[in-house]
Amino acid sequence: MKKVAVLGLGTMGAPMALNLLSKGFDVTVYNRTAEKAVPLQQQGATVAATPREAVSQAQVVLTMVSDDTSIMNIYDGEEGILAGVQAGAIVIDSSTISPSLVKRLAMDCEARGAKFLDAPVTGSKPAAEAGTLLFMIGGAADTLASAMPVFEAMGSRMVHMGPTGSGAITKLAHNTIVGINNVALAEGFSIVSKAGVNPTAFLEVVRNGSAGSKAADLKGEKIITSNFDNQFSLQLMLKDLKLASVLTDTMQSPTPLLELAKSIFQMGQTSGYGEEDLCAVVKVYEQWIGQSISQANTQTSN
Repeated sequence: MKKVAVLGLGTMGAPMALNLLSKGFDVTVYNRTAEKAVPLQQQGATVAATPREAVSQAQVVLTMVSDDTSIMNIYDGEEGILAGVQAGAIVIDSSTISPSLVKRLAMDCEARGAKFLDAPVTGSKPAAEAGTLLFMIGGAADTLASAMPVFEAMGSRMVHMGPTGSGAITKLAHNTIVGINNVALAEGFSIVSKAGVNPTAFLEVVRNGSAGSKAADLKGEKIITSNFDNQFSLQLMLKDLKLASVLTDTMQSPTPLLELAKSIFQMGQTSGYGEEDLCAVVKVYEQWIGQSISQANTQTSN
């Protein structure tokens, strides 16, 4: 399976496409903002003008866009993926979208003779660039086996979660934990900073103690240096928490920590931090305590 179409060239999609190119795949790309396709074209990708054109010859189709609306925009319509996908092709969606939409896409693909996998990822921008993403995959095991060379070009671990929709549900549960952990980390920093304790020393304790987490490892240094360069945005985390909330409401499953984290991320979005890294949720706490964590770090280092 050497012909791959990649649709969506944002923070994650572009490096995923580059890794496919570097592994020898024949890659066609599409992005709504055409300028984002130029670096891929310079590396050997073919640029398509529409989703339909992008997938017309593809054996594997990979979509990586931001939300349900963006997915429907590229799948539906006369120039959409569903209008052009080949019978026998494998369609992989690595976006984080609602499980109900995943199931609809699977049925629509099957109606056109194509196969479908929901395969969201974790690892954010650094893992996408390094080709070490973790894929959580829903769909038929034989379809996954056929698509494995494509996954291996972009990731280091592929976990088959079960039938269609399992990958999407897993991603929402996973990101619920990520959101809660980042709020917890921000709250811990706010306590020590307000009390005048060195945040850098605090981070060392967290990383090596029972409070250790990926949030601390990936975001701790960013917080104490006020580096909110976007690896995975606050607004996308909020979107995922909202999707998780809808899912748990549908299942009538109580999730009080999810609802609290969602509210705090909503405060961050309302305050204008949506396009910054998700760890910018700490700015909500900085507003509450009246100082930045980096300021506290400077003061306690003097």
